[in-house]
Amino acid sequence: MSLFQKSATAALVAVIVLICVGAIVRVTGAGMGCPDWPRCWGRLIPPTKVEQVDLSKLDFKKFQKAAARYGRDPSTVTPEHILENFNPVHTWTEYFNRLTSLPVGFFSMATLVLALLRERRRPLVPVAAFISVILVGVNAWMGAQVVSSDLKPGVLTVHMALAMLVVIPMTFAAWRGSDRPWTIAGDDAFRSRMRWVTGLLLLLIFFEGVLGTRIRELNSQLARTHTGMGRAEWIGILEHSWIYLIHRSFSWLILATAAFAWWRSRQTGSAGRTATGALIVVLGQMVLGLIMARVEIHPVIQVAHLGLSAILLALTMLWFCGTFRPSARA
Repeated sequence: MSLFQKSATAALVAVIVLICVGAIVRVTGAGMGCPDWPRCWGRLIPPTKVEQVDLSKLDFKKFQKAAARYGRDPSTVTPEHILENFNPVHTWTEYFNRLTSLPVGFFSMATLVLALLRERRRPLVPVAAFISVILVGVNAWMGAQVVSSDLKPGVLTVHMALAMLVVIPMTFAAWRGSDRPWTIAGDDAFRSRMRWVTGLLLLLIFFEGVLGTRIRELNSQLARTHTGMGRAEWIGILEHSWIYLIHRSFSWLILATAAFAWWRSRQTGSAGRTATGALIVVLGQMVLGLIMARVEIHPVIQVAHLGLSAILLALTMLWFCGTFRPSARA
């Protein structure tokens, strides 16, 4: 594996880890553990107890402007209100989330530099690396908007959708960075047919992930508005949401598409680790989804569900890339 591939793979793994940590932030309700950005409570290293908070380091005028921009009453943003929401566990959970974003930025920039220096003979590789850096930068800005908006639902959905989207060009860069990229077995006609199937599967998985992000927002709202209600009881409320019903039904379409693609690949002996791994993850997602739909929306299962979604997206993108047989200069 070349230095470029190691960097591109590290960037991809870092993004998947960040998505998992972001899921932990969501299910624990720690999204506003740091009321400011990029610092946390005005410090590079956040406080561990409320007595350590220095309110003079917080820009309340900035908070009030952000509140007005997102349709909230600026007068409610007071030092007392900010301070009463201090929770050291939430603060350090969110702070750890921000720390895990640093490797993403480092490795995505390193991948771009290496692509420009070593992969210029394959122009699609620097393009993919550049797109990755842009998406990482935009999503870092979206992270600031999440804090400014006080976890406004639509902003959270965009933030997570961009995190999932960056997996696609990073996977391509890691795949195409090889002198002999992996391709599935079969002739050109078969690979062309599989390209359509895996491409459809990729779109379905991404769309399902966006819907899942919106459902996690609904769960967060239920946690705030139904404090005395158990998580098992949330299911009955969610079943009145068309987003939840589409997400739940859509998973069966993904399973059918993945199973068909794996079966077709197996006929030609190309159902290797990538195709089999993707199908196993889809089956795992179905099991986790059924547990949440029939038993309880448990936080640990929610985190595993989102983490597997990111892994599935990367595997499916690699599977899709494998339907191509690029030239040495493509």
